[in-house]
Amino acid sequence: MNRLLILFFMGFLVMGCGDGKKQKDGADSQEVALESENADNVPFPIYDFDRLEPLLHKDDDQTYIINFWATWCKPCLEELPYFEKVGAEQKDNKVKVILVSLDMPHMWKSRLEPYVKNKGIESEVVILDDPKQNEWIPKVNEEWGGGIPATLIYNKGKRSFFEHGFTYEELNAALKDFVQKTDSKL
Repeated sequence: MNRLLILFFMGFLVMGCGDGKKQKDGADSQEVALESENADNVPFPIYDFDRLEPLLHKDDDQTYIINFWATWCKPCLEELPYFEKVGAEQKDNKVKVILVSLDMPHMWKSRLEPYVKNKGIESEVVILDDPKQNEWIPKVNEEWGGGIPATLIYNKGKRSFFEHGFTYEELNAALKDFVQKTDSKL
C-alpha cells in the first residue's frame, strides 16, 4: 500500500514538472526568435540547405572536407583541431576545409562566435539554419542518420561520407585514401 502511495505521489510530481517544462520551452522559443532577428551581427554566412547545397557539389580541382558540427557536441569539439591542422597542412595541395555549424540561432553570438575566435579557427565556418533536417540530411548522404560529427570529403564528383569523429591520423588516412581512390579513377 505504501508503495502505491509513493508511486502516485511520484506520478503527481512528474506531471507537475512537465507543466513547468512547457513554460520554460515557451520562454526558450521566444529567446530564439529574438536572437535570430540579430543574425546580421554574426560574422559567418547563414544558409538554409538550398543555399548550402552548392558547397557540397563543387566541380573544380580542389578536394573539400565538409565537417558538420556544433559547439554543444563534445566529440565535434575534440576533433576540430585535427580539421584545422589538416586544412593548414594541405592548403597547398588544394584541400579546403569548411566547417558547417549546426548550432541553434540563440547560440550563434553566445557560443559559436566566441568559440571560433578563442580557438583561432582559420577554416571557413558557415551556419546551416534549416529546421527541415528530415529533408536535407539524406541529400547530404542517403545513409546519414543525422548524428554529428559527420564529414563529407569530395572531389570532382567522387564522395566519401563519415558519420563519426576523427583522430588526426584517421582524418589524414581518410583524406589520403580518398585522394588515392580519386586519382586511380581518373
